[in-house]
Amino acid sequence: MQYIADSFPLILFIIFVIISSIRQINQYERGVKFMFGQFHSIMNPGWRLVLPIIQSYQKIDLRTKAVNVPDQDAITKDNVPVNVNAVIYYKVASADKAILEIENYQYAISQYAQTTMRNVVGEVTLDELLTSRDRVADRIEQLVEVTTSAWGINVSSVELKDVKLPENMERTIAKQAEAEREKRAVIITSEGELAASQNMAQAARTLSAVPGALHLRTLQSINDISSDKSNTIVFTVPLEILQSFQGYLKDKENK
Repeated sequence: MQYIADSFPLILFIIFVIISSIRQINQYERGVKFMFGQFHSIMNPGWRLVLPIIQSYQKIDLRTKAVNVPDQDAITKDNVPVNVNAVIYYKVASADKAILEIENYQYAISQYAQTTMRNVVGEVTLDELLTSRDRVADRIEQLVEVTTSAWGINVSSVELKDVKLPENMERTIAKQAEAEREKRAVIITSEGELAASQNMAQAARTLSAVPGALHLRTLQSINDISSDKSNTIVFTVPLEILQSFQGYLKDKENK
């Protein structure tokens, strides 16, 4: 009993050390354990022991993160100044590399994405940047992935949020778009007039080919017009018909 009593403080100390050594790793995390300053192992989710003094650890969040890439001033291939920003989505694929290979992987990814975005924008023209935004974003993602994969980071996607142009360039593009719409409207109108003239020519040929068809069409038009009482119809009689009547009247008087 005396031995147990003498050992009780030691037992309490051991229990205290064990309890204070318990560390919880959540399901979406991994722990990187070090022993005497050297990498020891990866700590999986659950309660894990980290012995004081001789061991230490760092938690790494494995969930996908969205990092906003700040606005960057860049110059396109055709020397147009633009301001672009983006969002990069990534997650840690290897917890040990994210700690051992790079000091602050979150800051490093943001800085590297900014530089890469400026370089890629400089490789395309303004029209390509505005019309092929997805292709530009894919190019940024590929370049960032090449470097960050060595850090144990997996970049899932990059999205260009906004492309801002100088005010004078916006006005120029607006005028160009308006001119293009007017050009398209003129083309559509001319195509419609051409189709109408072709139909009218075809109708004229059909009416002239059938005896009496033109007179029937004239009568039909008169009937359509006469349905509205507010219309006034004026007939123009050919001069030849009047001359025929005058000749007929003279012949009748001579007789």
